[in-house]
Amino acid sequence: MAVIAGTVDRRSVRPEDFEPHRRELTGYCYRMLGSAFEAEDAVQETMVRAWRNLDGFEGRSSLRSWLYRIATNACLDMLRGRRRRALAMDLGPAGTADSFTGEQRGEKAWLSPIPDARSLPDDGDPAELAASRETIKLAFVTALQHLPPRQRAVLILREVLRWQATEVAELLDTSVASVNSALQRARATLAARHIDPEQAPEVDADHRELLARYVDAFERYDITSLVSLLHDDAVMSMPPYDFWLRGPVEMGRWFLGEGSGCRGSRLVATAANGCAAFGSYRVDPEGGHRPWSIQVVEVAGDKIVGHHNFLDTNLFATFGLPERL
Repeated sequence: MAVIAGTVDRRSVRPEDFEPHRRELTGYCYRMLGSAFEAEDAVQETMVRAWRNLDGFEGRSSLRSWLYRIATNACLDMLRGRRRRALAMDLGPAGTADSFTGEQRGEKAWLSPIPDARSLPDDGDPAELAASRETIKLAFVTALQHLPPRQRAVLILREVLRWQATEVAELLDTSVASVNSALQRARATLAARHIDPEQAPEVDADHRELLARYVDAFERYDITSLVSLLHDDAVMSMPPYDFWLRGPVEMGRWFLGEGSGCRGSRLVATAANGCAAFGSYRVDPEGGHRPWSIQVVEVAGDKIVGHHNFLDTNLFATFGLPERL
């Protein structure tokens, strides 16, 4: 990219010059917004604004930093006057298998999953990749939504992306003191929610056998075997339903009661939010299987601790999953 007299020679720049930054910007915008769809919209808006305002890039910072500035402003615009997104566990107490009413909240109430392939780097230092996975997990992104938008941006830039305070101050057009103060307040908020952004990520054991047992049990609809894989404090949520369960007993009762429509389902493996995930396809009375939910399965040690089912079939295209089986 040619720089002439402190400005970019626009004739040498093409829209595809921004593309190498798309994945990392998507991960950043997702952490800010809590929605895969909105993150993609924000990144697309970033690319459009960057192209339209290329003459304003004076070359004093890198193209990457400039794109992050635009992406931050796009996210702040989208967050203005809006309620935070959440998971069901953040909105009320656990229910029981027989307390399900079918009550739902609108799409904008919920955190949604994002494919690893669209939000996380696919190569690099293993420790850094593990850290990236930790900071895109559902619990961390949910906790971020409790921060005011500018604090959220500061914490992500400083703690997740490891920018210097001076770089963040320049991006946000503020002082280093203000950045440090915002970071301190953001850390305190996350600590109160038992989230430590600087916590070293655990080294994941090989969970392939556990997940294979889960898939086998779910597809055979062997609920006794399935619940044996769950931690005593495992949770299950099903956005957009305003409802969640805790523990193998209630989850087992759910699968054999209201949730029995999952009998005969098929699972297709994918990855979301740094975790194993599956496209869940229910039996279609007209033949084959139709999309039902994206399952995000959280594992700790040798047990499943989270079973989150996102009943938005529009997500299947986002994850590159088949329209039907």
